[in-house]
Amino acid sequence: MKRGKKVWIGVLLGASALAAPQLAQAKTSREAALEARLAKLETEMEQLRTDLATSREQQAQAQASAQAASTSAQAAATTAQAAVTKSNETATKLAALEKKPLPEGMKSGGSSIKIGGYIKLLASSTRYSDGEVATNSLGRDFYLPQTLPTSNQPATRVTDFTAKQSRFWLNFSTDVAGHAVKGYVEADFQVSPGTQGSQRTTNGYNLGLRRAYMQVDKWTFGQDWSTFQYTGALPESTDYVGGVEGTVFVRQPLIRYTTPLSKQTTLQVSVENPESGTATVGSPTLIENGKDHMPDFAARLVHTGKSAEISLAALGRQVRVENAGVGATAGGYGASLAGKLFLNKDKTGDVRFMATYGRNIGRYVGLNFAPDAVYDPVSGKLRNETVFAMLGAVRIPLSPKLRMNLMGSYQHVNYDSLLTAANVGTFNKQAWSGAVNLFYSPVKAVDLGVEVRHGERDLVNGANGTTDRVDFAAKYSF
Repeated sequence: MKRGKKVWIGVLLGASALAAPQLAQAKTSREAALEARLAKLETEMEQLRTDLATSREQQAQAQASAQAASTSAQAAATTAQAAVTKSNETATKLAALEKKPLPEGMKSGGSSIKIGGYIKLLASSTRYSDGEVATNSLGRDFYLPQTLPTSNQPATRVTDFTAKQSRFWLNFSTDVAGHAVKGYVEADFQVSPGTQGSQRTTNGYNLGLRRAYMQVDKWTFGQDWSTFQYTGALPESTDYVGGVEGTVFVRQPLIRYTTPLSKQTTLQVSVENPESGTATVGSPTLIENGKDHMPDFAARLVHTGKSAEISLAALGRQVRVENAGVGATAGGYGASLAGKLFLNKDKTGDVRFMATYGRNIGRYVGLNFAPDAVYDPVSGKLRNETVFAMLGAVRIPLSPKLRMNLMGSYQHVNYDSLLTAANVGTFNKQAWSGAVNLFYSPVKAVDLGVEVRHGERDLVNGANGTTDRVDFAAKYSF
């Protein structure tokens, strides 16, 4: 048994000896394989680390690029917003510039010069009930009530064409040491006292001064509309004046001070050229005496609102004549309320009015329809007269290019009670007129108008004369 065990032990030992090299060899192969796999894994791990590092670097670069792109996008957005804002500002400025009137006139040194006016043709057909008016006289050129015949002669009809009312003006403006200095000159061919042309040949007429003044801040020096007059009440008419009887209408040299009392109210005070246009007992012919000692004084208060303009004016003066070196004087005063009431927001329609009352102010109302006073050579005194006058007009827009005007005008004169009918029988007592017209403006600068007017004149002695007049006017304003 012991021998058998030994034999098996020996066999086992031998088998082990035989198997050991094989096991050792097998172990070495596995280890090599493991080592190869480990080396491969390490290589792969290193590659992964490299790839990871590269990926992280690329991610960082991508984030940096994204951040830069975001910053750039924000900058681009800011730039775009600024561009949009600037574009809007430019568009706003451009719109404002387009609405702003284009610069007018021209420059000469430091002064701006503007030219304006209009060219006007007037064609009229007039019927006089009691005689005729002399050709080439003012009464033929436009409606002038004091020229209406009252001689109980046969009725007459005349037709006249004229361009005398064409008007030109120059406007000057200069800034001098912070002061606004302005000048204005205006002329036409209607009222020149110079040699007039012949209607048979050239129809050439002299240029006559209308206005010429300078302004320095609040002061005006020169010839302008009298401060006693409110020009805004003048109706739109084919006629030169429109409603002579009821209108305060004087242009003369003056010194005027203008100051605002508020945003809507302005005060004007002035001293103006004196001239006494008197008549003499028994003769209605007006005489310019040129013997005045004191200037005329005028003041006007103007209030301008959204729906109306109101003017209140006052006048104080002295009327003077001299006969054989002996002077006679009389005081004069007047008040005038005038205005314009707008009928719509665009101010294309309105009501215009003027009411005037005064003593010895004849030359200021109705183009001297009444004398300033009446000289009585027997007593050597001036006899007073009083005047009441009124004017009303309505301007009605019918379409953007068509409008209608209705107007009426009236003046009444009272003479001193010491003057009998024998003294002033041929003097003007009263006059009135009414007119209606249509104006069409095919383009902005051109007006075409047709007007129908009826007027009457009465003398103190009861004599009467009437007229019916049809006008056509074509006017180009520039």
